[in-house]
Amino acid sequence: MKIPKNIKRYCRKCNKHTEHKVFSVKKGRPSSLSYGSKKRAKLRGRARGTGNLGRYSKSAVTKWKMTGKKQTKKTDLRYQCSSCNKISVQRAGIRAKKVEFT
Repeated sequence: MKIPKNIKRYCRKCNKHTEHKVFSVKKGRPSSLSYGSKKRAKLRGRARGTGNLGRYSKSAVTKWKMTGKKQTKKTDLRYQCSSCNKISVQRAGIRAKKVEFT
C-alpha cells in the first residue's frame, strides 16, 4: 500500500488544515491483561475461583483453541503537523502486508 509522505489534513491544535508528515510506528507487545486475553483465559477455564491461581497457572484446555495467524498487520500511522509539531494518531488501522511511503 502506497501512502504519501505528506498529507494535508485537519489539525485540532491549529484548528485548520495544515500539511502533516506521515510516519509509521512499530506496535507494542499486546498486554496479557487486556480484555480479550482475560476473556480467552476465562474460556480456557482459568481465572476462576479463589486462592492463588498464579496468573492462571493451568495449561490451556485442548478442546478450545484459538487457531491461525493473520496474514497482515494493522498499520499504526502517526501524523505530525508541520506548523505546531503536534502528533495525532490514526483512528483505525488499515490492514496491509506492506506499507510504502512515496
